[in-house]
Amino acid sequence: MSVKKILTEPNKLLRQVSNNVEKVGNEERALMDDMLDTMYDAPGIGLAAIQIGVPKRIIVMDISRDEDKKKPMYFVNPIIKKKDEMKAKYEEGCLSVPDQFAEIERPNACEVEYLDYNGKKQLLKADGLLATCIQHEMDHLEGILFIDYLSKLKKSMIIKKLSKIKINREIF
Repeated sequence: MSVKKILTEPNKLLRQVSNNVEKVGNEERALMDDMLDTMYDAPGIGLAAIQIGVPKRIIVMDISRDEDKKKPMYFVNPIIKKKDEMKAKYEEGCLSVPDQFAEIERPNACEVEYLDYNGKKQLLKADGLLATCIQHEMDHLEGILFIDYLSKLKKSMIIKKLSKIKINREIF
């Protein structure tokens, strides 16, 4: 298990649609372990494989707030089966869009079907923060970032700021 480098916007890979996983084997479990280490190290509450440059439909998350009682969740090939009509706003951030936050409105609840860490089919009914996090991470699998829900002006300002930070890091 190891901590990987998290890609940051602007990066073409982040805009790529991820591929389905044929089966959950040792390679996928090792990837999920690395993703979890990377997410905890960042620190964050969710991470999609594409964020570390692997275009596979895999997400890990842990929304527990207690450092001593981690509750990691693994989603392989997740599909949202139902979305609630009721919407909720949460302030979202993203490890691939560092230090940028915005209120995003999404369905308050959703039902997601996926394969777990061992490749077993699961169905989860999620609401609140968990539903928001699932939808946010699933957007990554489609090449969508939370800033894509903002106005063109706000989005372009954030991307400009991130580009400048990237250029400065490369220079120094």
